[in-house]
Amino acid sequence: MSTTLVSPSKMHISPLGRVEGDLDLTITVNDGVVTDAWTTASMFRGFEIILKGKDPQAGLIVTPRVCGICGGSHLYKAVYALDTAWKTHVPKNATLVRNIAQACETLQSIPRWFYALFAIDLTNKNYAQAKEYDEVVRRFAPFVGTSYEKGVTLSGKPVEVYALFGGQWPHSSFMIPGGVMCAPTLSDVTRAIAILDYWKREWLEATWLGCSIDRWLENKTWADVMKWADENDSQRNSDCGLFLRFGQRVGLDKFGQGCGAYLATGTYFQPELYENPTIDGRNGALINRSGIYDGSGYHDFDHLRVKEDITNSFYRGASQLHPWDGVTEPIDPIDGEKQGKYSWAKSPRYDVPEKGFLPLEAGPLSRQVIAGKPNPAPHQDFDPLFLDAIRTVGPSVLVRVMARMHEAAKYYKIARKALDDLELHDKYYTKPVELPEGKGFGSTEAARGSLSDWIILKNGRIENYQIVTPTAWNIGPRDNRQINGPMEKAFIGAHITDPQDPVEMGHIARSFDSCLVCTVHAYDGKTGKELSRFRIGEGS
Repeated sequence: MSTTLVSPSKMHISPLGRVEGDLDLTITVNDGVVTDAWTTASMFRGFEIILKGKDPQAGLIVTPRVCGICGGSHLYKAVYALDTAWKTHVPKNATLVRNIAQACETLQSIPRWFYALFAIDLTNKNYAQAKEYDEVVRRFAPFVGTSYEKGVTLSGKPVEVYALFGGQWPHSSFMIPGGVMCAPTLSDVTRAIAILDYWKREWLEATWLGCSIDRWLENKTWADVMKWADENDSQRNSDCGLFLRFGQRVGLDKFGQGCGAYLATGTYFQPELYENPTIDGRNGALINRSGIYDGSGYHDFDHLRVKEDITNSFYRGASQLHPWDGVTEPIDPIDGEKQGKYSWAKSPRYDVPEKGFLPLEAGPLSRQVIAGKPNPAPHQDFDPLFLDAIRTVGPSVLVRVMARMHEAAKYYKIARKALDDLELHDKYYTKPVELPEGKGFGSTEAARGSLSDWIILKNGRIENYQIVTPTAWNIGPRDNRQINGPMEKAFIGAHITDPQDPVEMGHIARSFDSCLVCTVHAYDGKTGKELSRFRIGEGS
């Protein structure tokens, strides 16, 4: 790895070895406070280029390989992109199976992310003097922590359910236009229920919550959560109770706010409302709703308001295009740097009514803020907890982490209900007419946030394919107005206690759980001296 001094306060960092990609975070620090930040996705993959000219169903095979962690989510949105382009019919059972698989992949991610990626930073020596530190180390230390071992081990149970239906996980391609390629038996469903109930009982309730999921879901405000954490010994001594206390003690509730505006494209469909998938009918059929929260109010999600800005990305030009019109023309990064470009990530922006194009945070906090949107339909999720949290205590690393952990109980219930609703003798597939021309849009909420595909078909081939990931929403660089992306914004204003070990930067980056290995390079804003080089996200 090499570094090049660009200015007295900024250096360009060359790409690192790939695990799930690379993200360099260059920050400037004045008097211990981060004053500016640049997120650099330092690897080009070009799946959109690979898919151009291919068979329409190539996305079902190729896009799950975009990520080894959320390949099922890639499959889920890719199949709906084709369902809408081909105007398919999807039987109710197929929608239920798709929902089960999507929920189980996310359920797998929740404990694995918390213990293996986030909580190990809580054992940092900088916190050695904090009360409860010894207990945090005992539980959360990597590999040897009692909760680490249990949480990571049991995290694999939900994807056993995915494999029952999808044949394998990851990289399954069992979802196809018109349905799914499986017909589960009573034994399959019974086994799936037993696996999920074991995961809920042994980890979610016994270890994480210290209570039933129904008791946890009674919490409707942040004040409720604080009362819950001290309600009895079981909840107080749970991993959740310990994390809430220790997180506040070390200040996780005081930094990492982000841009303060949120996007969710929604996920899980009410089967009878989405038998004939269309783009226009999508919002009304969602169980977990889509929407925009701009910091003060809600707006309906409209995919036509999405644009990808490439002003500071290593692509030709400085356009801001809707994904159907999107162009992926990479340029040499050396040439790009001469134009002020600094990342392979594009910068997704949303045209918010009366406010124009804004960066929006994607992820669990975003979708839980959208869950607080008033006036849901009877089949839709309504949950005011995290809208209250951002309005009362404000967004932070702590609140963002808790939003993700909150979803464990909610998604378990979605998967469990879908298993109960399966009619085993009904069909799972309707053969579609493979239309040679069409436009499609498919989206879901992957563990890390809104994940979407836009497809254009022409002469029976893919004319254009654009993927917009949650990581792009969060780590995209400045746009044509030089407005920071959500993660860049989250770094600015954070206080670093130890410049030689800026663990606070790790907390922020991991709270977004960007699907990239991350390295933070910290420089003094006055002297340009490198303060530290801090590797985060290894193995994520």
